[in-house]
Amino acid sequence: MKKKALVMLCMMSLSASALAEKIGVSMAYFDQNFLTIIRQSIDKEAKTQGLESQFEDARGDVGRQTDQVQSFIGSGVDAIIVDPVDSASTPALTKLAQQAKIPLVFVNRTPGDKTLPPGVVFVGSDERESGVLQMEALAKMANYRGNVAIMIGNLTDAGALQRTKDVEQVVAKYPNMKVVLKQTANYSRSEGMDLMLNWLSNGEDIDIVAANNDEMAIGATMAIAQAKPKKNILVGGIDATPDGLKSMANGSMQVTVFQDAVGQGKKSVEVAQRLIKGEKVDSHQWIPFELVTKENMQQYIDKSK
Repeated sequence: MKKKALVMLCMMSLSASALAEKIGVSMAYFDQNFLTIIRQSIDKEAKTQGLESQFEDARGDVGRQTDQVQSFIGSGVDAIIVDPVDSASTPALTKLAQQAKIPLVFVNRTPGDKTLPPGVVFVGSDERESGVLQMEALAKMANYRGNVAIMIGNLTDAGALQRTKDVEQVVAKYPNMKVVLKQTANYSRSEGMDLMLNWLSNGEDIDIVAANNDEMAIGATMAIAQAKPKKNILVGGIDATPDGLKSMANGSMQVTVFQDAVGQGKKSVEVAQRLIKGEKVDSHQWIPFELVTKENMQQYIDKSK
């Protein structure tokens, strides 16, 4: 009888496992701090919801990410979550998912699709807010005057281009401010540092650095600390990552903009599950940006612990 009961339990366990809904998750990168927080949030929420999840690292390669999505489809996942390598690549991924009739959720990086069809949803933050919040705060700190250098995240990322456009539009409002430099550093701390050192060694006249993310901003602050320019240079980032908040706490960085990585990851799983159930979901699920300054940064530091 004991043996029979054990066999029954094993069969029930296997049956439950077979019935568990599965999501495939392709991340643009595993080694970027902000995306790591999103990935961990997706993993945590999937486990909370009783979903199986399979994570793949596209390593910045559009072809690899396409192969991963095709592999998810071939293995019969119930939904797919993609943090796109390139905004321009998303229409092809949408087509693959639509043909397979599998729900698709894009997270964080804005998809390049003109419109998202039913069963395809974007979860993220409206990039028209981030650069505006960042640059308005920096402009105020600089008394609305000075030369601005922009560090662009990635030229294939619609979000980076929008953040850059936001900064330029704010600067254009103020007669005593102008953008003097604009160059990509690929969201990387080391590239941000190298770029800033290059600017400083060339004698560029910079009063403000507006970086598309915290990692490049941190790189800029490291270069400033090393080069020790005679003038004070204000530095702003975006994302409010734990490292970005540390940089603000020690006074190296003056402002950042909170982008809720945990919220984006959690919401992407919630949306995927609703799509699996056949529910109608609005094509864009917005999670607002929030300005972080030295006056309110402690609440974000507490939140990040």
